[in-house]
Amino acid sequence: MIKTAISGASGKMGKMLIEAIMNHPEFELVAALDHAGSSSIGQDAVAFLGKESNVKITADTACIKVSGAQVLIDFTRPEGTVGYLKVCGEDKIAMVIGTTGFSAEQKNLIDETAKVIPIAFAPNMSTGVNVTFKLLAEAAKLLPDYDCEIVEMHHNRKVDAPSGTAVEMGRVIAEARGQKLEDVAEWTRHGHTGPRVKGSIGFAVLRGGDVVGDHRVIFAGKGERIEIAHLSASREGYAQGALKAAAFLIGKHNGLYNMADVLGLKDN
Repeated sequence: MIKTAISGASGKMGKMLIEAIMNHPEFELVAALDHAGSSSIGQDAVAFLGKESNVKITADTACIKVSGAQVLIDFTRPEGTVGYLKVCGEDKIAMVIGTTGFSAEQKNLIDETAKVIPIAFAPNMSTGVNVTFKLLAEAAKLLPDYDCEIVEMHHNRKVDAPSGTAVEMGRVIAEARGQKLEDVAEWTRHGHTGPRVKGSIGFAVLRGGDVVGDHRVIFAGKGERIEIAHLSASREGYAQGALKAAAFLIGKHNGLYNMADVLGLKDN
C-alpha cells in the first residue's frame, strides 16, 4: 500500500483525490491537510463519501511525517505548495505537484527541492492532456508555417490565466519549432495591434460557469485550419493521473519528473 497524504483536502480536487485513493487497492490515505482557516478542520477526511476513517483534516503539517506518508499529492495554490515543499524536503517525502500559477522564484524552489526528494511536477496530470502535448509537438513540426492560437476556458473561480496547461501547450509548440515561448507568446491583444506577427503563438482566455477545463489549439494556414482539442468533463482524469505519478515516484531517485516520464511518452 502506498501511504499517501493529500493537501487541499476539502477542495474539489482534494475530494476527488481522496475518493480515488479510497477506491484504489494499492493506495492508503494516511493524512489530509488544509489551511488553518478551513471550516473542514477536524472533520473526517472521507465524511463527504458517507464513510468514516481514522484520518482527520488538519492544518498541522507535522502529520505528514507522523502518519508515515510516502508521498504528498498537492493541488492547492503556489503559496501553499511552497510551505509543503519545505516540510517534504526536510522529512524526505516525495511530492506530486499539480498546482499551477507559480512565479519563476517558486519554480526555482521546486527545482532545488527536487535535489533532495523525488518530485513529479506537471501543469496537468491527465493522461489525455499529456498525449495531447505529444500530438501538438508533432503538429508544430509538420506545420511550421501555420499560425498557432491557443484558446482555453475554465470555471469562474480560477485565479490564474492563462491556465498552466495552456502555457505548457505553448511551450511544447514553441520548443518543437526551435523557439522559446517567452520570445513568441502573444498573451493579450487589445486596441490597434497591427497585423499578426509571423511565428507568434497567441493565447485567448475564457472564464465562466463550472467549466472544468477546455483547451483548443488552432493551426491556421491558407484555406484551412487544423484543431487539436482536449475537453475535461470532470476532474477524475487529473486524479487518476496524480495517482499514477505517486506510484511512479516510489523508489525513484531524487529529481524532477513530469508526466511524460510517468506515462513513458518521452522519445527514445
